[in-house]
Amino acid sequence: MSFDHSIRSGQRLLRCGYTTGTCAALAAQGAVRLLLTGKQPRVLTLLTPKGWEVSVRPIECRMQEQAAICSVRKDAGDDSDVTDGLPVTATVSKTDVPGVTIDGGDGVGRVIKPGLDQPVGEVAINRVPRQMIRQQVKEVCRESGYTGGISVIISIEGGAEAARRTFNPQLGVEGGLSILGTSGIVEPMSEQAIVDTIALEIRQHAAESNRLILTPGNYGTDFLHAQGWDTFGVPVVKCSNFLGEALDCAAVEGIEQLLLVGHIGKLVKLAGGIMNTHSRYADCRTELFCAHTAICGADTATCQALMNAATTDACLEIVDQAHLRDRVLTSLLEAVQRHLEHRIGPGCRIGAVLFSNQFGLLGMTRPAKEILQQW
Repeated sequence: MSFDHSIRSGQRLLRCGYTTGTCAALAAQGAVRLLLTGKQPRVLTLLTPKGWEVSVRPIECRMQEQAAICSVRKDAGDDSDVTDGLPVTATVSKTDVPGVTIDGGDGVGRVIKPGLDQPVGEVAINRVPRQMIRQQVKEVCRESGYTGGISVIISIEGGAEAARRTFNPQLGVEGGLSILGTSGIVEPMSEQAIVDTIALEIRQHAAESNRLILTPGNYGTDFLHAQGWDTFGVPVVKCSNFLGEALDCAAVEGIEQLLLVGHIGKLVKLAGGIMNTHSRYADCRTELFCAHTAICGADTATCQALMNAATTDACLEIVDQAHLRDRVLTSLLEAVQRHLEHRIGPGCRIGAVLFSNQFGLLGMTRPAKEILQQW
């Protein structure tokens, strides 16, 4: 069966897929239909929360003693998803417990840390997939006139191995994959999936601490280690280019002290209020250096050199030659601080630290100094 939905990414059309949650619900539908009617369904169909219909042929649908088993293959479309192609299986049986009971089998993880969608100890099947599974099972039960209880166990062949290539071990899901999805649909190249992962990690840490360090990536974590700041016991979250979304998440989760530590090549953009630092959204590094150097008294030749510079390290060399580094960095840091405070609001004390791989620690805002002294 084909699933024919696409989204545009730049000048390309990318094929959408469907989530593990959709696969689990489809598999549950097929298994309970076989269990209650004795007939193997040739096609399984459901309407996703997004409003798109998904129709698939099951990989298998068979009885095993008193249980029915149905498997659906995950199709992630053009998304680079480690779950793509994995079989999602539902094992369904009748039970004396009223309603629909959902549990996880091989390849599906369990929650071992607080702050996730499900409580500690529960199988890692999120709220919306659970609703989808229950809805499909209840519809078949109603059609068949069955009023007893149903047990559904979801498993994913190869899920434990695939989970090692995801954030699950760091986020607190052990032993397998999470059954995820809110729309039921996988949109390829979706930045929202990355933002959701960052938000989830912040939420987890916020359950145990009101302090947080944000850094865009590996340069930042290496710098934190070199400074010894990773020994403070303060959680560190990598936020990639999504600084604004990470700040919003920190505010929502009640973080009270936040230190943003990053390479000047990314964080200088904050001086212009740019909260997504990917170059396809904005790249005003040299323009910002030029503007702040100009108001610090630089001549035209220095400003022209800055505008022609290829990197922020090159900009630093130019302001060094003009004997303006301290004044320029102070001006940039003040602008960064204003934009950070405006974005996160009054409930959080926030500060920023800038560094360069070539020059090391460049400077920090006054609130950053005060936060570090307290820590």
